[in-house]
Amino acid sequence: MTKTKDIKTEFHFRVPNKKDGAAVWELIKHTGVLDLNSSYSYLMWCEIFSETSIVAIDEGETVGFISGFIHPDTPNTLFIWQVAVHESERGRGLGTKMLFQLLQRESCENIHYVEATVSPSNTPSQNLFHGFAEKLDTNCVTGDYFSSTDFPQKGHEDELLYKIGPIQEENKLKKGAI
Repeated sequence: MTKTKDIKTEFHFRVPNKKDGAAVWELIKHTGVLDLNSSYSYLMWCEIFSETSIVAIDEGETVGFISGFIHPDTPNTLFIWQVAVHESERGRGLGTKMLFQLLQRESCENIHYVEATVSPSNTPSQNLFHGFAEKLDTNCVTGDYFSSTDFPQKGHEDELLYKIGPIQEENKLKKGAI
């Protein structure tokens, strides 16, 4: 049986490395909605924060990426910086699958909360984090974080903080096969 994009459920998930930096930069660039940082920043991200970040590969192409780090002030919190999914894979749960894959890593064994900032107009990310909390059987609390006036450029939206948790260990594992 031939796999098609319509029935695909399997991706190859792995820890990124600096060789992924260029492909990740291209993926972010082509989303059209995420803040595009320098290519250097993605090289560094894939190298230095690789254990708390993830790439999703399909037929040799990078189709998903999450950048995350363990918050230095709260070591039980994984902060998600960016979630990128190639347009061909959107609406298929890839973002959720990548989040569950991250939570199952040894580097995230002490994680009980996931945080991210989301702008008010970014409905797909809002849905991702609310749905993720629901699958984990936990809370998703939203609050103010960065105001539009905090940003040096005009026109940047507010960034609201989404805090998911507490996350129970058994929910990380039993829900990870979604």
